[in-house]
Amino acid sequence: MKFDDTDRKILEILQTRANITNAQLAAEVGISPSGMIERVKRLENQGVIQKYVALVDHEKVNKGMLAIVSVSLVAHRANAYEIFTQKVHEYEEVLECFNTAGEEDFILKVAVKDMKQFQSFIIDKLTRIEVVNKVKTSFVLSTIKCSTKVEIGNEE
Repeated sequence: MKFDDTDRKILEILQTRANITNAQLAAEVGISPSGMIERVKRLENQGVIQKYVALVDHEKVNKGMLAIVSVSLVAHRANAYEIFTQKVHEYEEVLECFNTAGEEDFILKVAVKDMKQFQSFIIDKLTRIEVVNKVKTSFVLSTIKCSTKVEIGNEE
């Protein structure tokens, strides 16, 4: 998609301050509030802006243990992907799931309260998915960088 300078500025601001009012956003970008509403709606309708969220501190909501879990499936049957992804969508512990190329088939970012809850997640949920073959876990000691902001280019 092509973005003009106004679109890029709107997206840059909304990625860091999604709770800004339309009037404030319009003033910062330098267009009318009605023009701002039209632009933001267009970006939403095109799927550029997918949703607005509040980022929560995992520690403060008692989910401070983060793990990166690699998963390999038993076979690359046509339905293995669907079976696995359907189940992962049901698990609140999984914050992100990436289908990857390479040694593992999926990488999960998992947030839990403690080791007991992590063990329960692995034993009672993840390894009970019939298509899971191997699970490998790395625990996050500290987060060095965490960003949701994407640089807006002008490529199609």
